[in-house]
Formats: sequence, structure tokens, C-alpha cells
Amino acid sequence: MMMLCCRLRPSLPHLLSLRLLGAASSRTVAAKAPDLLSATLAFEDPSAFRVKSWGELLRALSIFRFCSFPVLVNHCGKLMSVARTLLGRRGFSLLLRPTVYAQFVAGENESEISQSMEKMSLLGLRPMLAVPIEEDLGESIGEKRYDDNMEAMLECVRMSHSNAWSKDPMMQLKITALLSPELCVKLTTLIAKQPYDVNLLVRAMDGEPINFPGLSEGEAAHFLCGLQRLNRIAEASVNKVRVLVDAEYTYMNPALSLVTMAMMKKFNKDGAWIWNTYQCYLKESRSLLLEALHLSKNEGFCFGVKLVRGAYMDKERKLAEKESRLDPIHKCWEDTNDSYNGSLDVMLDVITQNPERYRIIVATHNEESVRRAAKRIEELGIDKDGGSVCFGQLLGMCDHVSLTLAKEGYAVYKSVPYGSVDDTLPYLVRRAQENRTVLQGIRKERDLLRQELQRRLRLRLRGGS
Repeated sequence: MMMLCCRLRPSLPHLLSLRLLGAASSRTVAAKAPDLLSATLAFEDPSAFRVKSWGELLRALSIFRFCSFPVLVNHCGKLMSVARTLLGRRGFSLLLRPTVYAQFVAGENESEISQSMEKMSLLGLRPMLAVPIEEDLGESIGEKRYDDNMEAMLECVRMSHSNAWSKDPMMQLKITALLSPELCVKLTTLIAKQPYDVNLLVRAMDGEPINFPGLSEGEAAHFLCGLQRLNRIAEASVNKVRVLVDAEYTYMNPALSLVTMAMMKKFNKDGAWIWNTYQCYLKESRSLLLEALHLSKNEGFCFGVKLVRGAYMDKERKLAEKESRLDPIHKCWEDTNDSYNGSLDVMLDVITQNPERYRIIVATHNEESVRRAAKRIEELGIDKDGGSVCFGQLLGMCDHVSLTLAKEGYAVYKSVPYGSVDDTLPYLVRRAQENRTVLQGIRKERDLLRQELQRRLRLRLRGGS
């Protein structure tokens, strides 16, 4: 099991007490279980889609029908490559822009993004902008490109803050857009043997010349540059925009968490401006969350959590098998659900005790988890729109859940990628393949869209509007 890479570690009694706290509160809530709220959040009403235009309904139905075929989702990258070759760059762009691109991407420039965000705001939804830049092993691009990525993220901070799209703006950030994956993998290996102190990274962010144990001169220089890029983004966003740092693959996540915790230590003194992501399909996710909570308490910084199930299951399992390692993923869907719900309980408990210092976004398309979270929020007396707890789904998907939650007064964010067709295409292909189980499980949303379309057709035939 990988450990959170810092010198401070929680005691066993502390971990057990937190686990027992979560379990006890779960039993209390289960005993009370308000049926009225469950009925309210049934997510069965097609009227949630009455806000969509005819074109939006037809587009969503067509794309979701396409996504219901596993072979098409699994090979969408190859299919798009062939289409681009046959149609040329301009023809391919003309095909994608009104279809897949319009469904899942906000736009290319600030004017287009603003139009999408204003409409979202009218529906009671909030944008969480995402610059579609990331890397994996073998894709390193050099310091100049990393600097360009930093400028793109600083622009994302500016857009998120300067436009009145949300009263509490958020954005997403991938550390591998600013720091090479190869270095993150090496750091993960090093800190598994000899943990780095988060304060060492904080000093590096402050500009101190630091000697990082185990790194070559070139690697240390690149690490320092990456930390200072992240420092610039955090300085620009603090007290303006909450930055949610994404988790990625297990072979680099400990390094990403180390860097994120250092950013939290420096910038989360008076509020949770930097957040970390916890992937609950991982067997170690609960222990990592508990360790991070203990660290935040000991180091005195506020703590924000993006709670997800995870999107890299197939690759993680194949890699573990190839390297003859234990599978890091829970063996079944039920175990992942238990992991997610348990971690959610832990966070809601600490939020109840101190809502100013702890925050969570319940980032899931799973209706049962959403319903369960809403029930607990009600039971614990947490303000629906107070900022401590919010919900999140992807743009273009799960709108029946997002719109229903917003209608009930909850804070709901949509993850919103933006950029040109060329810039967003790799992002869209990767997301489609990582979220294939979500894409193939959208039958309910498709049925609700179809019901709304049929309702409009009946009205049209009767001479209604």
C-alpha cells in the first residue's frame, strides 16, 4: 500500500476513531432515513429536460445512442482519426463542432464559453472550467510547453474569476500539465522509501534553493520549475477561485498528492482554495483520505476534497497484472460503493464539526450516492448552498441528476472543458474510453430525453407549443 508522502503520519488509534466515527454516523443516518427526500430525488422526471432546445434534445439522443455501443466507444479514437484523414482538418471540424464537441465542450474562445456559461447559470448550474491538458509517460514536452500550459491555466483562473458565472468559482488542474510524468513516477518511488517533508516543497515554492534527495541536478531543476509554476497558479487563484487538483494513475499519485499537500499547506491557511482528489475505486483510498485529514489538522491548513470513483480502472488492472502486483482496484462494484460512501461519511462528519475548514464536492453520476449524500446533508443540518458540500457531474452528461439537484437548491457544478477541436479531441477520446461504463450506462438519461421529445411532438400535433 502506498502511503501519503510526508513525515507526519496518523496514529492507529486516530485512524480507528475516524473510521468508527464514520460508521457510527452512517448507522444513525440509516436509522432516520427520511423517505420524503428519497422521493424528491428520484431522478425519474423528464421535465428536467424542458429547458433544452429541440436541437439539444436531438443531439443528446443521437450521441447517447452512439455511446451505447461498446465497440464504438472503445475504438472512438481510431474512428475519429480515420474521419479526420478522410474529411481533412476543416471537414472534420465541421462534423464535430455541432455534435460531440457541442455536447461536451463549452467553446473555443471566451465569447463562446461565456454563452455556454450564461445558459448554465440560468439553469442554476455552476461551471468548473477544465483546461484539457495532461500527459502520461512518454509524452513529456519540455519546459517551454510546460510554461505555455501554465499561462493557459492562469487564463483559466482569470476567466473563472472575472466572469459572473458562479458565486464560488472552481477550476480543475492536472499536475502532469506542469510537471513531467517521468519525474512524478521517480518521486513516487523515492518517497515510498524515504518520505519528503511537505515543508521542503513549500520552501521550494518560496524560491529557496532546495536539494531534493535522490534527484539528479536536472531532475531537481525541473521539479523546482514545476513547483514554481504551481505556486504562480495558486497565488493567482487564492481568495478568488478554488483549484481542484485531479488524481491520475497509481504509479504517480503519491507524488501528485505530496505536491498538492504542499500547496495546501502554503495556501489553505484561511480557507480551502487548493483541493485534492480521492479515487474510491482504489483499495487504499480511505486510508489516504484519513492520512490527509490528519496531516491537515497537524499542519493547520484547511482541506478540500473532490471525491470520485475513478476512471482508470482498465489500465490500472492491466498494469498490475503485467507487473505481477496486487490489483489496486476494489474487486467489485459494491466494494467501490462502500468505499465511496464511507469516505463521504468521514468528510461530512468533519464538515459538520467545522464547515469553514473542510469542503467536499461529491463528484459522481451514481444516483444512489447522490441521493445518499443529499439525505445525510439533510440529516446533519448542513446548508445545501453554504459552500461546504456541493455536487459535480460532467458537462453534457447526467443532466437529469444535475438539474434536479439544482432545482432542490443544492450547489451543482459541471466539469467544463474548453478549447479548439484539435486541443480537446485527445481529452474527449481519453475521457470517453476511461468513462466507457458511464457512457454505456446512460440508458435512463436517454429514455428521459426520449420521453421529453415525445411530449413535445404530441403537443405539436395537438397544436400546442
